[in-house]
Amino acid sequence: MKPRAKEQAEFTSATGGGPAGAADAGERNLAPATVSPHAPARPHPAMATSRPHESARAHVTGTATYIDDIPEIKGTLHAAPILSTVAHGRLLSVDPSAALALPGVRAVLLASDIPGDPVLATFVHDEPVFARDEVQHVGQVVGLVVADSVMQARRAARQVRLEIEALPAILSAREAHAQRSYVLPPVTVRRGEPESALARSRHRMQGRLEVGGQEHFYLEGQVAYAIPQEQGEWRIHSSTQHPGEVQHWVAHALGLENNAVTVECRRMGGGFGGKETQAGHMAVWAALAARKCGRPVKLRLDRDDDFMITGKRHPFEYDYEAGFDDSGLLTALKLTMLANCGFSADLSGPVADRAIFHTDNAYFLSDVEIVSCRCRTNTQSHTAFRGFGGPQGMILIEAILGDIARTLGLDPLDVRKRNLYGIADRNVTHYGMKVEDNILAPLLARLEESSEYRKRRADIAAWNATSAVIRRGLAITPVKFGISFTATFFNQAGALVHVYTDGSVQVNHGGTEMGQGLNTKIAQVVADELGVPFERVRSTAADTGKVPNASATAASSSTDLNGRAAQYAARNVRDNLAAFVAGLDGCGAGAVRFQGGEVISPHATRSFDEVVKTAYANRIQLWSDGFYRTPKIHYDKTTLSGRPFYYFAYGAACTEVAIDTLTGEHRVLKVDILHDVGTSLNPAIDIGQIEGGFIQGMGWLTSEQLVWNEQGQLATHAPSTYKIPTAGDVPAHFYVQLWPEPNREDNVGGSKAVGEPPLMLAISVWEAIRDAVSGARGDRRPVAMRAPATPENVLAALA
Repeated sequence: MKPRAKEQAEFTSATGGGPAGAADAGERNLAPATVSPHAPARPHPAMATSRPHESARAHVTGTATYIDDIPEIKGTLHAAPILSTVAHGRLLSVDPSAALALPGVRAVLLASDIPGDPVLATFVHDEPVFARDEVQHVGQVVGLVVADSVMQARRAARQVRLEIEALPAILSAREAHAQRSYVLPPVTVRRGEPESALARSRHRMQGRLEVGGQEHFYLEGQVAYAIPQEQGEWRIHSSTQHPGEVQHWVAHALGLENNAVTVECRRMGGGFGGKETQAGHMAVWAALAARKCGRPVKLRLDRDDDFMITGKRHPFEYDYEAGFDDSGLLTALKLTMLANCGFSADLSGPVADRAIFHTDNAYFLSDVEIVSCRCRTNTQSHTAFRGFGGPQGMILIEAILGDIARTLGLDPLDVRKRNLYGIADRNVTHYGMKVEDNILAPLLARLEESSEYRKRRADIAAWNATSAVIRRGLAITPVKFGISFTATFFNQAGALVHVYTDGSVQVNHGGTEMGQGLNTKIAQVVADELGVPFERVRSTAADTGKVPNASATAASSSTDLNGRAAQYAARNVRDNLAAFVAGLDGCGAGAVRFQGGEVISPHATRSFDEVVKTAYANRIQLWSDGFYRTPKIHYDKTTLSGRPFYYFAYGAACTEVAIDTLTGEHRVLKVDILHDVGTSLNPAIDIGQIEGGFIQGMGWLTSEQLVWNEQGQLATHAPSTYKIPTAGDVPAHFYVQLWPEPNREDNVGGSKAVGEPPLMLAISVWEAIRDAVSGARGDRRPVAMRAPATPENVLAALA
């Protein structure tokens, strides 16, 4: 056998053979992810069981309607963007003549065609609808070509000639920081006296870390369909997480009031934050084109243009100095965070704020200073991404604790446990919020036991002592993630519940469905509130004409907010019916119960359908609205202090990996997760969110590398060059259990949010790879490795 073939065989044997990672066929027959057997019984039948996603059958049969599936109105035109080819420059002229001469081309749209404000209605008001005097990144939209077909528009857009005088471009956060180039002023959060605490510390460590961004890579790309209506009104179909913002942006650009624009979104094929603000661009562009041409216009970006135009997860760079004692306890931390925001602010302010909030992750920081710089660069304007700055905060503290353990020759889990939030003087965050619902210690203890962490560490040490090429690593990392929008005013929601005369129920709310099961969960809540079977409740499309001023479907808060609002709306209808039945039967309304499709009073049992029909005949209101605002939260954005979060969601993951020290390749072998979702509204959906979030986080930290060349062009702008995880990257040993305790705060059904927190469980993959690198080097130095842990970056760390 040739030497390299022998090494590959060793890697295959060590990592379990094929892509699934199991050693043989028998080992692939592992138990599926499960709910903890200790979970208490639920009294609510709809919320007590795993219900299928409300659109699951439509998804697999191809009958689920997305924006591009909507039958096009006669006369619909198609738009395509004209893109800057220069990272930074003066836009001297635009020559559309070659494009206009092509068959099927109807118009070219530029900044001069905007009737309203030429700057988008963002909070900072710093991003033009179309580039005007300057271009700020490769891929910035200068205008649109409108044609009879998609392909005619795209071909014509590439024929528009741009004359641009190149200017110096800033392409990295460090370069921007050196030039004081910021989209927003730097922010500092400080507690205690970190300088003097560092001077007193037994040990000190300095370091740098660079963590890359991440492309959202939703299955359904960015798309909008703008349809002019009568009397100057507009209907916009938008693949958006924030219909209310799209409504505002379109009205602003068209010079109209909000009531002239209605935005609808039945579902998205994924969003992950990429459609929170940046779906608004598509809608504005399509509406402007439709206004100019007087006909409906659809704009759907192809995948390459989507990569070039839209923002990513913010890349971060860090400089830090930490102090610690002989036990690994952190005694001081000074940290500078450089967030690469791109050319405009977008959501960079709150993203960078949340990175500050989550720098602690699960650990008490006694004396700390965090300086956050929001750097302006000539790249796409980076935006929300699942975790919203939380991952960029957490990975830094986990890297520091991992390196402290290596320096001291201690087990990394022991160092992490030594630094956990506790009681008395160790339960207040660096921004002043008391951690009142702390379950970190028992949760980690249970995972440590169930994953056989100590035994596996010993086994891995024995393996590494005899393996020349393949080295294994193991890590447990926790998650403490705050739930609520940090902008307090977003923590509100509305809903409508309609009960029809046949007893069927319809619910509409301000949230949007992007595959996460929001509509399913809310239907479950409404079904239990009315005591009807789950199958009698139908959720409808998000629509600004039904629920106005709705917050974005983001911050993992959509079930908390919209679910409670829907519950209140259903409760109002139920109370109306209860009062009616009480009047019929001569009892108190509180004595009337709704369950199993029946309405039960002390004197009679009637079907829900019968009660509804009789109530309608007696002119009883069978519909209602509901409104909810999150209690307890308060937050001073000038000092970044207060209680920005209603509660914390917790979790932990134990990950084992193997690396090939000759190639830098790695494989994830085993994953054990214990995650806190409170009392699950739908265990199947929650487990799916945990699994998907973990794999997406694993992609961010292992294979999804964004590369801009020296000209500012994104080189990784297609599936051929940008690698998201595939089914083959999922280990056969992939266990998920749910922590068996309800939310200690009064949340809908005792549940907790599940959308974002699981992504950060994947930091355990990153730390396991660093553990393997450290084992291969055989020293006690910190492991300096850039993220993602591509083979190239692993080899660099090994060297």
